Amino acid sequence: MKAIQYTDDFAELQTNSATLAIGSTRTLHFFGGDEIAQAAQNRTAIIEFMVQDVDGECQRLADFLQPYVVQMPTIMPWGNKSLLFRDPDGNLINFFTPVSPEAIKKYKN
Repeated sequence: MKAIQYTDDFAELQTNSATLAIGSTRTLHFFGGDEIAQAAQNRTAIIEFMVQDVDGECQRLADFLQPYVVQMPTIMPWGNKSLLFRDPDGNLINFFTPVSPEAIKKYKN
């Protein structure tokens, strides 16, 4: 499988059911700063789920997410609206909804 490299700092491996995104540490400032991912501390990967309505999911899960939110829904430079939080084990989770025309086209089946 060939990776799609969008920039020097970001690439994806895409399958029919999942995408593995790989970014350099320079991409971390988009997610809130260098402290977001930390080697050897269970903070080096982001598990992402595309959802129909990231704002709705944020609202639906508000009581559970309150102590775990890293970043409230924010439109990222690549066109996804993302909600970042940590699960109880510390894994970084991203719920995202494509919102720009380019991002919507990318994920359209």
